[in-house]
Amino acid sequence: MTSSDKPDRAADTPDIPAAPTGVAALDWATAAADPQYRAAVVDLLGALAYGELAAFERLADDAKLAPTLEDKAELAKMASAEFHHFERLRDRLAEVGEEPTVAMEPFVAAYEGFHKQTAPSDWLEGLVKAYVGDSIASDFYREVAARLDSDTRALVLAVLDDTGHGGFAVEKVRAAIDADPRVGGRLALWARRLMGEALSQSQRVVADRDALSTMLVGGIADGFDLAEVGRMFSRITEAHTKRMAALGLAA
Repeated sequence: MTSSDKPDRAADTPDIPAAPTGVAALDWATAAADPQYRAAVVDLLGALAYGELAAFERLADDAKLAPTLEDKAELAKMASAEFHHFERLRDRLAEVGEEPTVAMEPFVAAYEGFHKQTAPSDWLEGLVKAYVGDSIASDFYREVAARLDSDTRALVLAVLDDTGHGGFAVEKVRAAIDADPRVGGRLALWARRLMGEALSQSQRVVADRDALSTMLVGGIADGFDLAEVGRMFSRITEAHTKRMAALGLAA
């Protein structure tokens, strides 16, 4: 996973975060008394857990394509970090009395469909996929996390921490473009395709799960209204444009 760039802010006008309200001001034990909210969080953790497991598998596979032993070792380290994130989510599901594999199962088809549609053809496409595709998903989950209870929010944000793949991908892709500028056009087209597929996958995951849908549109957990949904996707698109620029690619 990776974090997006943060815009510069004037030193004399710092932003002061608003105090959490509604469900976001509660802990898990209190918020989970609402069965709809509990179901939504279990779905969210299940989706995240399978996503982390899939990321571990993909990075391990990408390591096989790495051109040097140093690159293989770096990707193996990142894969290990993704698996640790999966373990934290799996353990949390078990801690709240849910069977992790049952919680993950509804999301297998959506993730596998995404990865089938976006199978990279080479090492560089694999790097761009992990950097761009995973980051879009991370941005979406961070938006949702802001509306969750304090315990779940802390866990979600922790497992979305950058594993180091962002900086690694930027370095390798920029070097490849410097060596052969024609690579840039191909990778830019690839990244645009990933953007569309990643957003479609996120929408499918939410649409297929009633509890998640209800949470996101405001039924529970101070969800988004339609205007906020538009602003959320604008923020995700803006972050994607910045990542493309970091890679040296046209958005």
